[in-house]
Amino acid sequence: MKVAIVDGYVDEPSCLGVPPYISPYPRYVRGMLNYLKIPSAYFTAEQVREKPSILENFDFSIVIAGAIVPGKYLSSKPLSLEEITLLPGEKIVVGGIALELEKRERELLNVLDYPFEERLLEVLAEKFRVKISGGFWENYEKFALLGSEVVREHPDYPHVICEIETYRGCYWRKCSFCMERLHKIRQREAKDVLKEIETLYAHGVRHFRLGRQTDFFTYMADFSKEIPEPVPEKLRAFHEAIWKTCPKIKTLHIDNVNPKTIVTYPEKCEKIVKTIVELQTPGNVAAMGLESADERVVKKNELCSTPDDVEFAVKLLNKYGSFRGYNGMPTFLPGLNFVIGLRGETKRTFEENYEFLENLLEKNLLLRRINIRQVKVLNCTPLSSEKKEVEKRLKKHRKYFLSFKKKVRENIDRKMLEKILPVGTLLKDVRCEVEGSVTFGRQFGSYPLIIGIIGRYKKNTYLDVRVVGYGMRSITAVKPLDLEKADLKELMAIPGIGKSTAEKIVLNRAKGCSKKELEEILKSETNFEFVKQFFTIS
Repeated sequence: MKVAIVDGYVDEPSCLGVPPYISPYPRYVRGMLNYLKIPSAYFTAEQVREKPSILENFDFSIVIAGAIVPGKYLSSKPLSLEEITLLPGEKIVVGGIALELEKRERELLNVLDYPFEERLLEVLAEKFRVKISGGFWENYEKFALLGSEVVREHPDYPHVICEIETYRGCYWRKCSFCMERLHKIRQREAKDVLKEIETLYAHGVRHFRLGRQTDFFTYMADFSKEIPEPVPEKLRAFHEAIWKTCPKIKTLHIDNVNPKTIVTYPEKCEKIVKTIVELQTPGNVAAMGLESADERVVKKNELCSTPDDVEFAVKLLNKYGSFRGYNGMPTFLPGLNFVIGLRGETKRTFEENYEFLENLLEKNLLLRRINIRQVKVLNCTPLSSEKKEVEKRLKKHRKYFLSFKKKVRENIDRKMLEKILPVGTLLKDVRCEVEGSVTFGRQFGSYPLIIGIIGRYKKNTYLDVRVVGYGMRSITAVKPLDLEKADLKELMAIPGIGKSTAEKIVLNRAKGCSKKELEEILKSETNFEFVKQFFTIS
């Protein structure tokens, strides 16, 4: 018997799994199969989408899927429900997708309830008639290590970033729309997390994201308190141990931070911010759930943080994390999440959301990312009993949603990018992902910025590039150009070089002018001291 692990990708509030990320789930599933001595192979969504017949060589498939908080993806996208349905052969479907389906749909597709790990282990043991000692959680750490080698089968390996689970669950558990209420709080021992990172590091992984938890600042905290009290000393020792055992890590980032924790324990959280700035890598983003700046919506949906809480947290991160790091990005900035369609929402809600962002911009408080999404009504949340009302509200407010989103993208995002990355900023180690006359790439990290690089470069080429322009949520950049080789389009992308100057350089180059003569044209036609940074001029 042989099993196919199909990574249809997850995108959850506290877990990323769309490439370049690889979530913990494929590693846990492989760990279970290895523990049960069941041979398996790993495939991504793109591989089975391109060639579904590869699954015909297996007795059955375990499909991991569930884009609960979907975004815009660059080079990969999650498997849709229709695509999963059409996959050949027998299959078990696991992941957050279970929360989007009705009971009848789950039965027809053989979807396990979420969270799925405990039940999947039981199903595999029954199917293959293998006796197990203890359930998933009793063998959890064993599975994490046993399944770590699956990363080597990822088609993008070693260009992947591993999502590492530090703890599961949320101390708040009240927000009307959130799936995290399903998870019992399960904190992993620091030594176990370190062992998993060390094992993945030995497999060649160099990019890590300490994700999967709802608030990194409360890792190793005492959850008997309503708002767990952070322990900055433990978190610092944890970071120091990571670097001691894995000194050549290239990316070490986090995911979520709860503003309520920062407001409740500001001094302790300030120490944690300093640790992250010092002992993690630049370009880091702390995703914060504002959800709504409308106090009425906050109360009706029992949201954890008020707008004042969020502004306080944004100020703290800006105080220490807005300085530029060695890769060109600020070291550690906040990101904000807005959820549209919640209880109590009115036209005024959208106005208050925009006013909140305008206020941050006026105070020169930087945000690296603003995520705006319409609520998904999941069958595990209080909103599930109000599904029709939510759908009516989303339909009624669609014009406000689109208008708000457009204003944020045009008036807030772009201005934030101009402040964070002024023209000429050098960004290092940008991985090319999508080839074309404009090549799209990103640095590794939490919510990395999409960069359109003028010119055609092969996938997995790493470049240092300089910023030349801005989109709504992306930037345009150029690799430092060689005057003797740069084409017209590349030359015209440089701020300060117009069409006539670019054409003059190309024409004189065709006449056989030397590099020094071409440089003289630049000096006579442009602000050379500014322009020369975009060229390989000594």
